[in-house]
Amino acid sequence: MTTFLSGIFTRSVGKKIAMGITGLFLISFLIVHCAINATIFVNDGGKVFNEAAHFMGTNIFIRIMEIVLFAGIIWHIVQALILTLDSRKANSVKYAKFDGKANSKWYSRWMGLLGTLILMFLVVHLLDFWAQARFTGLGIPPVMIDGKEYENMYGKMLEVFSVGWVVVVYILGMISLAYHLMHGFQSAFQSLGLNHKKYTPVIKLTGTLFSIFIPLIFALMPIAIYFGFLK
Repeated sequence: MTTFLSGIFTRSVGKKIAMGITGLFLISFLIVHCAINATIFVNDGGKVFNEAAHFMGTNIFIRIMEIVLFAGIIWHIVQALILTLDSRKANSVKYAKFDGKANSKWYSRWMGLLGTLILMFLVVHLLDFWAQARFTGLGIPPVMIDGKEYENMYGKMLEVFSVGWVVVVYILGMISLAYHLMHGFQSAFQSLGLNHKKYTPVIKLTGTLFSIFIPLIFALMPIAIYFGFLK
């Protein structure tokens, strides 16, 4: 059984299935993460956001899922690198009648670069928030909410996004994410064989809306803080 599963995920089709599974998992994470972060727009001084962040940081199920998430990210990156290398080997012979630019969107051809930019952004994001909250402390006083002490993650957001170049980095990261999702959302379903003339247009439209809406919400957060719309 182990040999069978190993064989599946080392073959070309298996690698694409692995990319599809991890891609959909990361998409589901984006939905949850965006929903939690979007509570800052309640504009209540961070009360709801800090309560939500505290729950995410102390719930045992969520902490376990953090490990699963990191494993999923690493697996997704590894499979992407392997597929990219395999694709370059397969296309080493030039075909006179094949025009890659005419048959695909530019962001489909540059998924590797977009993924690398997102990875760089992710490292900065984790150092700014997750690593400090989990290991080093936020460096700012905790906040009292209804008589309970919470880590002031909202205060950390106000601090980080008060710096102009950081806001620019986050916006560029979200632009990269948007284009990555433009291809990756539909590709994840396609890799799992979920193609049908009736449902594929719906998946494509949903993917386009998702690729715009989620990164836009994430980008609006640092913008709103930097320009003082959120206090």
